[in-house]
Amino acid sequence: MITGPVWSQKLRNEIGQAVIGQDAVIERLLVALLANGHVLLEGMPGLAKTLLIRSLGTAMGVQFERIQFTPDLLPSDVVGTMIFSPKDGGFATHKGPIFANLVLADEINRAPAKVQSALLEAMQERQVTIGGNSHILPKPFFVMATQNPVEQEGTYPLPEAQTDRFLFKLLVDYPTATEESLMMERWGQVTKQPALQAVSSGAELLELRSQVDAIHVAPAVQAYILALVRSSRELAAQAEGGASKRLLNFGASPRASLALFQAGRALAWLRGADYLSPALVQEIFHDALRHRVGLTYEAEAEGLTADKILDQVLVRTPVPAKA
Repeated sequence: MITGPVWSQKLRNEIGQAVIGQDAVIERLLVALLANGHVLLEGMPGLAKTLLIRSLGTAMGVQFERIQFTPDLLPSDVVGTMIFSPKDGGFATHKGPIFANLVLADEINRAPAKVQSALLEAMQERQVTIGGNSHILPKPFFVMATQNPVEQEGTYPLPEAQTDRFLFKLLVDYPTATEESLMMERWGQVTKQPALQAVSSGAELLELRSQVDAIHVAPAVQAYILALVRSSRELAAQAEGGASKRLLNFGASPRASLALFQAGRALAWLRGADYLSPALVQEIFHDALRHRVGLTYEAEAEGLTADKILDQVLVRTPVPAKA
């Protein structure tokens, strides 16, 4: 029986041939695969977000499709459409690129509301509607999206209903000087660019989820997850003009509790543990909640970020003494 550390390491080794660094982001992507969740990656251009997701799809041995989101994109460009056949006078279904195991939504915030609404059904119900008929998407199915945090011209802010459907929002940072130097050495010669191989499969991933489901979560840890999420709502409910300023317009939804629970078990399995500890919950807390809370104008004016406010939530929530 394959273990979490073994499965993780073989995928890391394969992806590492194309992507240098970003170890924490890679681990979170593997957690999302095991937890059956979508991921939003945010970072400046040139940080290998697209290369990372493409390399993950190749290493997993699943069908991969890339959709470049643009302001003129139509829903039919994503999900597909009905095509008229002059031969028999009927209509045939032409399936779009969404019918893949791993879909890269590149620069997702550049598409208008109609495209985002079409993507919502695929992300939540894992099906799409074409010509009035519902079509089930392949299993496993994941959407991994990218967006630029600074460029606003020609973009459409993602609605909260959509961002809430992402398991994680990951912040991709610049590489270290050593990693960047290694990139120049490796990518400076075309002959050194590796061809990745599949070291896993979609079928294997589906089987491994049963092991993740067997990870024990103690009642105290489950209560800790609930307390963290509800604490974010308490911050949003604080009255203005009190002892402390109101920092959040809204707190995290119940999907945040599910995300911490499911992703926490997946992370525990990857690390070789058979139970979920409070430390692992804290480790994924920011990734699972930073996109599920809404900052007030006052908080943004003071230069606060979602992560800084979530730090306050962690401090004010008691950690269970025993897991």
